[in-house]
Amino acid sequence: MTEAVAAPRPGSTTAHPRLRFLDWLLEGIRSGVLLRSRVDGHEAGPAQFMAVAAIYTLVALALERLEVPGPATFDLRGWLIPYWSNAIAAVLVWATLWRLPRMPGRPHGVGTWFTLYFAAGLPAFLVGEAMAIARARDALPPLFDTPWGAWGVFLVLAAWDVLVMLWLGVQFGLRGRRLAAITFGLAALYAVGIWQFQDRAWEAKEPPRSERPRLHLSQETFERQQAVWQAAVKGIAPQREGTVDVYGLVFAPYAGEDVFLREAQMVAGVLEQRFDAQGRVLRLANHATTADKLPWATPLNLKRAIAALAEKMDREHDVLVVYLTSHGGGNFHLAAGHWPLEVESLTPRELREALDEAGVRNRVIAVSACYSGGWVGPLAGDTTLVMTAADSQHTSYGCGRKSELTFFGRAMFDEQLRKTHSFEQAFASAVPVIKQREIDAKKPDGFSNPQISMGVKIKPVLDALAARLDAK
Repeated sequence: MTEAVAAPRPGSTTAHPRLRFLDWLLEGIRSGVLLRSRVDGHEAGPAQFMAVAAIYTLVALALERLEVPGPATFDLRGWLIPYWSNAIAAVLVWATLWRLPRMPGRPHGVGTWFTLYFAAGLPAFLVGEAMAIARARDALPPLFDTPWGAWGVFLVLAAWDVLVMLWLGVQFGLRGRRLAAITFGLAALYAVGIWQFQDRAWEAKEPPRSERPRLHLSQETFERQQAVWQAAVKGIAPQREGTVDVYGLVFAPYAGEDVFLREAQMVAGVLEQRFDAQGRVLRLANHATTADKLPWATPLNLKRAIAALAEKMDREHDVLVVYLTSHGGGNFHLAAGHWPLEVESLTPRELREALDEAGVRNRVIAVSACYSGGWVGPLAGDTTLVMTAADSQHTSYGCGRKSELTFFGRAMFDEQLRKTHSFEQAFASAVPVIKQREIDAKKPDGFSNPQISMGVKIKPVLDALAARLDAK
């Protein structure tokens, strides 16, 4: 390699040996790590350029495929669309290098630029793809699997690309306005591509729609829903005189994941079996298979359900347990979806207003969702116990398609509340279990950190309830 790129001795008339394809590839990679490309006196031809570009393209296709776990389909359009920028870049480079005098010891020519440019982009591209592949497989270190970490990686890689462009320009002898023009021009093309053209060559292969039940909206569906709602409300058992009864409302508004429907059924069963709440639990759920069995989980139905339960219970002495299970966002909205039915997300304020308007005093609220710690402040009070699956900065776990139950629902309700009637004790026992399971599952963003807020006036109510149920 050294012999192939060595400059001729002073006075020598011997031509440089022709650089091979691998020489161009390796010298371009040197520029990619901010070392000088040793191509003095050589100009890349079509064959060298095509070979280097082909290597870059094949490596990109292979690594982008690894970004998609499981079956994937190749999208020709998604693969070709990002290359629009190459045509504009070619014009920009040609205009910048036009009439630039050939200088001894400097690379020269548009073909040489692009041959080195493709190879120089490989180091930063490989680092970025390694991070993307790790993220797709939940193997990214927690430091990087956060919004700030992701932005940090993006900015570092973008700065790396800009530095490589600057370095190539310097090697070609560009100075001043020419160097600024080619650097900022290519950087702008890169930014526009990232912003507006995010098409990918590989897309996850979705199962046929026939494999998953779908909600069919019709007049019959709406009429059945009305009948289901009337039956559910009519079936609420009345309060028993002299007994602190437990009433329950389980709300699962996201139809896209079966885990929420299963969890809603499990929690309702635990309340009925362990807390003497038979006939006093309303279950609202969105799922294509339950349109004629359960009322839809919408914010309006939630408000109506709370009002209906309040009519049957002793609002001053009975306890209402509200369990919410769905995806959660950083804005602290509980995700809802039941396509083609339009369903709005639920906010902590809406739940608080519904409970206040109904006049329910003693409240136990559990929220199984990512970032659910953001619900504690709006819902907390002297007569309220709030428990969440995570704090306001972290995701919770176990809400994917392969999950039987969420980590929080499983540990808190399906396990600990089958051993004790104390919500406080069950929460304390569930937290270390959740933490260990998240460690075992290699949760990428760290411990979910479930939260609890116990009001001073509801604590004696729940302690007395647990003692009565223990004795029974």
